Amino acid sequence: MKNIRSHFEIHTRFRNGIFLLSMLLFSSVILFYFYPNPRTEEKSFVELTSFQKEVDSLKKIAHKETKIFKIKPFNPNFISDYKGYQLGLSPQELDRLNIYRNEGKWINSVTQFKQVTMVSDSLLSTISPLFRFPDWTTQNKRRKRFNKTYTIKTYSEKQDLNLVTQEQILEKVKVPDFIAQRIINYRNKIGGFIDDIQLQDVSGLYENQRKKLLSFFTVKTPQRIEKQNINNASVNQLIEVPYIDFEVALEIRDYIKNNGSISNFKELGKIKGFSLDKIDRIALYLTLN
Repeated sequence: MKNIRSHFEIHTRFRNGIFLLSMLLFSSVILFYFYPNPRTEEKSFVELTSFQKEVDSLKKIAHKETKIFKIKPFNPNFISDYKGYQLGLSPQELDRLNIYRNEGKWINSVTQFKQVTMVSDSLLSTISPLFRFPDWTTQNKRRKRFNKTYTIKTYSEKQDLNLVTQEQILEKVKVPDFIAQRIINYRNKIGGFIDDIQLQDVSGLYENQRKKLLSFFTVKTPQRIEKQNINNASVNQLIEVPYIDFEVALEIRDYIKNNGSISNFKELGKIKGFSLDKIDRIALYLTLN
């Protein structure tokens, strides 16, 4: 029995070799685990950071383009400073539009927008597809193509413009309901019409609509007023005129004080902030002597 050897028995030299191989493998694993290549990780981190910045930059550009693309159709009569900036309009072009609108006038076509703002053709071609005008302006343009006639009544057949109702205007003239309402509101604001010519001051009322309106109505009971001599009138008396505000009244008094009496209403055009377009209506309230 003593001569039988275990089949697991290994020669001493083999055991030493196996031990050394195990130690070598163990040492390699330890070195690989505790001493990774820092340069590779650092380089990878820098590249990843750079790539992320590029992605973020592209996202910002795409976001801006999306904002521009999402500008919805709008009425060019109501362009705010911010929207004008978005569209690429210059401050001067916006100022021209605001001055035009402050005069109570409306833009009803792309051509008219070009004339008022003097915007460049290239920018106009870009933004004009976004313009949306009220339906009734388009309908009016179509109606102008046809020479529609209507019977003009005599003075006795016409109704009094100072007594007509909104419903009667809508029935006879077929203007938009908000225009008919503006006529009534303006009549109430000035205390009643003095002359048919004052319809020119109703915002949004076109000339063809005004002519048709006057074919059915006219001022028969004009507002009774006492005309004031412009050269002697006080500031309080001047501001009673619907077309003259406090600042303009002060300018008129200063002008007369520095230049003498006014002999022609057209002289008022020399006064800052005064519009000659309404001279004929102002003459309904004032005299020169």
